[in-house]
Amino acid sequence: MKNKNVRVFKIIMLAIFLVIMILLTLKLFPIFKNISTEEGRINFKTEIESLGYEGMLIIIGLMVVQIFLPILPGEPVEVLAGMSYGPIGGLIVVFLGAFLSSFIIFFAVRKFGRNFIYSFVSKEKIDKLEKSKWLSNEKRIDIILFLLFFIPGTPKDLLVYIGGLLPIKPLRFFLISTFARFPSIISSTIAGSSLVTGNWFAIILTYAITFGLAGILIFALNRREKAYIKI
Repeated sequence: MKNKNVRVFKIIMLAIFLVIMILLTLKLFPIFKNISTEEGRINFKTEIESLGYEGMLIIIGLMVVQIFLPILPGEPVEVLAGMSYGPIGGLIVVFLGAFLSSFIIFFAVRKFGRNFIYSFVSKEKIDKLEKSKWLSNEKRIDIILFLLFFIPGTPKDLLVYIGGLLPIKPLRFFLISTFARFPSIISSTIAGSSLVTGNWFAIILTYAITFGLAGILIFALNRREKAYIKI
């Protein structure tokens, strides 16, 4: 794929994301600003339910674009999914978006090589990940990828681009890059759902447990592997 075409594609993806977010903000802001009231939360759920499957497709599309453009944060999309469809429904919607993104990016990297990656992610970041002690262990690449996707806070979207360069079977990578995200996604969808129900304590507790677990896992893995993961 020519660099010019990739840059155009990147700009289009960013434009789509921004347009969707602007439209959603304009449409839902009057409801968002009253989300702290019971009436506001009921109105929000009613508005989302009125979108039907279109709402799900919008969130899946946002997730796909966000992973394509790692500079965009993924948490707002995940929280929105939780607000719209609850912890489990939101989780499923985000999983679909993550799986679709991994599928497209993986085969694009396999076909077009590193130039495709460098059009979306800086060469320095990719080189740093590739040279890390974690990804240099080919015999344990499946386990290592699972752990990196599993721990909240790791650069998961960058890892999706790295996947196409690693010695791993496509289906195995898709499953890992999708379902190993469970802790970070479920914490966001629970937070989103709790925001709608007005359960602020649940939001604080969810993130406290998630990041506490992440800290313990990172500490344990660093001690075992004697490697440091910057997140």
